[in-house]
Amino acid sequence: MPFPKHDISQSFNFPKEEEKVLAYWREIDAFRTSVKLSEGKPEYVFFDGPPFATGLPHYGHLLAGTIKDIVTRYAHVTGHHVPRRFGWDTHGLPVEHEIDKKLGITGKEDVMKLGIDNYNAECRAIVMRYSSEWRATVERMGRWIDFDNDYKTLNPTFMESVWWAFAELWKKGMVYRGTRVMPYSAGCTTPLSNFEAGLDYRDVNDPAITIAFPLVDDPTTSLLAWTTTPWTLPSNLALCVHPEFTYIKIHDEEKDTNYILCEKLLGTLYKDPKKAKFKKVASYKGADMKGWRYVPLFDYFTEQYADRAFVVITDTYVTDQDGTGIVQQAPAFGEDDHRIAREYGVVAADEMPPCPLDDAGKFVKPVTDYEDKEIMKHLKAKGRLVVQSTINHSYPYCWRSGTPLIYRAIPSWFVKVEPIKDQLVANNKKTLWVPQSVGDNRFGNWLANARDWNISRNRYWGTPLPLWVSDDFEEVVAVSSVKELEQLTGVADITDIHRDKIDHLTIPSQKGRGVLKRVEEVFDCWFESGSMPYAQVHYPFENNEFFEKNFPGDFVCEGMDQTRGWFYTLLVLSTHLFGCAPWKNLIVHGLKYGADAVRMFLVNSPIVRGENLRFREEGVHDVVSRVMLPWVNAFRFFLGQASLLQKTTGIEFKYNPHAPLSNNVMDRWVLARCQSLILLFREEMAAYRLHSILPRLLDLVDELTNWYIRFNRRRLKGEDSTEDTIHCVEHSCSRPCSRCVSSYTPFLTENLYQTLREYIPEDPSVPDPRSIHFLSFPEVKEEYFDAEIERQVQRMKAVIELTRNIREKHNLSLKTPLKELLVFHPDPQYIGDVTSLQRYIASELNVRDIIFTSDESMSGVRYRAVADWGVLGRKLRKDLARVKNALPNVSSDAVKAYVDSGKLTVDGIELVAGDLTVQRYLELPPASEGQYSTHTDNDVVVRLDVQLRKKAGLQATDDVEVYYKFEDGSGTELLDALKEHAEFVLKTLRSAPTDIQERKGRGSDR
Repeated sequence: MPFPKHDISQSFNFPKEEEKVLAYWREIDAFRTSVKLSEGKPEYVFFDGPPFATGLPHYGHLLAGTIKDIVTRYAHVTGHHVPRRFGWDTHGLPVEHEIDKKLGITGKEDVMKLGIDNYNAECRAIVMRYSSEWRATVERMGRWIDFDNDYKTLNPTFMESVWWAFAELWKKGMVYRGTRVMPYSAGCTTPLSNFEAGLDYRDVNDPAITIAFPLVDDPTTSLLAWTTTPWTLPSNLALCVHPEFTYIKIHDEEKDTNYILCEKLLGTLYKDPKKAKFKKVASYKGADMKGWRYVPLFDYFTEQYADRAFVVITDTYVTDQDGTGIVQQAPAFGEDDHRIAREYGVVAADEMPPCPLDDAGKFVKPVTDYEDKEIMKHLKAKGRLVVQSTINHSYPYCWRSGTPLIYRAIPSWFVKVEPIKDQLVANNKKTLWVPQSVGDNRFGNWLANARDWNISRNRYWGTPLPLWVSDDFEEVVAVSSVKELEQLTGVADITDIHRDKIDHLTIPSQKGRGVLKRVEEVFDCWFESGSMPYAQVHYPFENNEFFEKNFPGDFVCEGMDQTRGWFYTLLVLSTHLFGCAPWKNLIVHGLKYGADAVRMFLVNSPIVRGENLRFREEGVHDVVSRVMLPWVNAFRFFLGQASLLQKTTGIEFKYNPHAPLSNNVMDRWVLARCQSLILLFREEMAAYRLHSILPRLLDLVDELTNWYIRFNRRRLKGEDSTEDTIHCVEHSCSRPCSRCVSSYTPFLTENLYQTLREYIPEDPSVPDPRSIHFLSFPEVKEEYFDAEIERQVQRMKAVIELTRNIREKHNLSLKTPLKELLVFHPDPQYIGDVTSLQRYIASELNVRDIIFTSDESMSGVRYRAVADWGVLGRKLRKDLARVKNALPNVSSDAVKAYVDSGKLTVDGIELVAGDLTVQRYLELPPASEGQYSTHTDNDVVVRLDVQLRKKAGLQATDDVEVYYKFEDGSGTELLDALKEHAEFVLKTLRSAPTDIQERKGRGSDR
């Protein structure tokens, strides 16, 4: 099916035109064809972070997909073989949480009643729920990636590679089981890793209460402890003070009782301590309070812990920023609480501290079914609640269920990270980050403080931990493959290794401990996605040569949130297993108009520089109006001129890549600008700075449409030679630039290319010309560069734009001829540059006379200095006001001298180069007021005579007499046209053109 012919008479509907391109790509199987065409070329490997298909794609996914597609398309056209496989995260909380909501599951008992096999079947049924929507969206955005040969984390081959990775860590002694206080999601009934806990912080209001703990030896005196988690109080085993803080004992006169708290924190007890009625009785250092015993709040655990708990202990983690400087300790619900309790022997190292909560976070025996309010009501009734208030603070929530996290002690399996922190930091430094600041700061700081990683989850739908243990955990076997599991269990033909398929399998003990059973936990799904580089190719069971040759990968791209998620787990596992980072280059990013416009908006947005994205439909519209439409219009102008050339000369235009270099300055300028874009593209893409391309493309589109074509309309219409017209038509096309940006705008460039193909001769070096995406990226042609011409035209543009601005300011249309333009610049080279292009300046600005000069006195050029007062103020401080008042009075000569010397004294304050910005301006004499107007860009200065009509004594109501004169034997056709359209001409000119011979009293040749 040939591509539909371009119809320049119809409006260009971007979405509909893109649908045509999509249909054409399907017809020629474009993606697979491009991959096949590049076989045998150097591999370019990128790792695609797997999304969950249980949710729909959003703009964050579109952005990441756009960046990935641009980079991989560019890698392909620059001579690489780029296989691209889509991947799916199919295990873990995002899937299970959906099933829990659907079936009303609140804990382990519900799952056991249903059966893990039935539960997992429910999960499996929804993992690809929105896969078709993902595919449609990704393809509609123009991304080329293989969905048919995708990978899924639930595939047995993927899971087996995860087992291998874990077994390697086990062999290295990098896995251990420990009871640790971990972030716990009651909504998902499982612990989370520390980095997951940081994914969703919210500002919330929580209770903040102060509780009295009477001393055993002095019941009239109470220690005051502060907490924002009243529900942990039934599990309280100690109170902690800072050993170096000063604590005071006061007598509260209104309550007739004694309290002890940190001296600096009386504001917690009293709104205004200065007005409060209390007396200071004594003071203590925190270290002196160690070992004091207090009366427990509740009796639940007094018998079990009476001989070792309910005492004051000390640690420097206590702060004096809020609270009372005395922190209640519930070892099961706080990481510091647990650490300190173990140090002081309040709980044993291998002991599970009191944790009277079920999986859903509800109280269980021996604690009565309390909630925060009931606990506070109970404490108030017992006279223990001293102050009750609320606090607004930032608190972590479960990133999946949206429920508040709690911290609780749970036996879990950990991968050691702290021993390899230096390696992680070193490997990270070898990575090219875009933006680099994210890698150096956010990610670098996270690595420097990395902690051991909790990789186990008390869940069901995931890759099971391949650990078989004895009842006392003294014998542990880590299984590394399905084959090994079959050998150890004696069970053959194992094809699925999910929990419901292998939990019943046992391994005979080699130490006389009966049989070993598999631990209940499954892997954190981040461990699975972190294993993706090797698990997607089933390494080390298959594809060993390919993986080992192409690891680390060339490129990874995801959102800022993955600095503490996927990027982190990838780096930890790769460093452990291979001693290096898994990537070389890493980009972090924060369809009404067509996919190309959305792609260009996204890739040019601040988010590609690691900042936040606020998607604005107006932003996409700007891309359409400022880039896409002008580009299409320029292309259509080329088509029109090619048709006109054939009609007027009979010559069928063909692009000639070997055409001799034109002598026309504008031809050579647009060629040089195209080469500059190609060079910039290569340099910026090599550094993965995708966001810097679009501004330059915008410039080129503007230069092509508003400068080159505008300035060469007469040449294009054949006013000069036919050869010159062909040169001009050729340069108006700018074909190499379409090839250059095809990775950014795959639809539009394909659309334009298909029409251009009829103007492009066949190239034997191109194996398949059916798509622009099969062509190689254009090479930089050094012979087309001309720095001098680029400089000349750039300066010409500056003069024209400044003068246009003056016309606009005075409401003077370009159709109105003006008498004189003065252009001043002190550099003779600048004057020479713009003088050489005088005819373009005069024609564009409709000015009769142009004066180019470097003579300051003749021009009336003056100098003034301005400052960035915010910046200068940090340097001058108190002297700023003096400089600010005196600077306007500094003479022009003094400012000019500052340009040369870099020194200027203002009201006795010496300023140096960089302190001030110097501006040139024209000082107009009073007699010329209203005649001239000036403008400057702080480089060149222009002065325009804006009163030609007034100076000539003309009025807007004056009649205009129009005369004509023809050479002998010519003009018949024009006279016929004037007669035919006489009414229109008269209406426009308010006068009928007359033969000049009939002009009365004014000479016959003017």
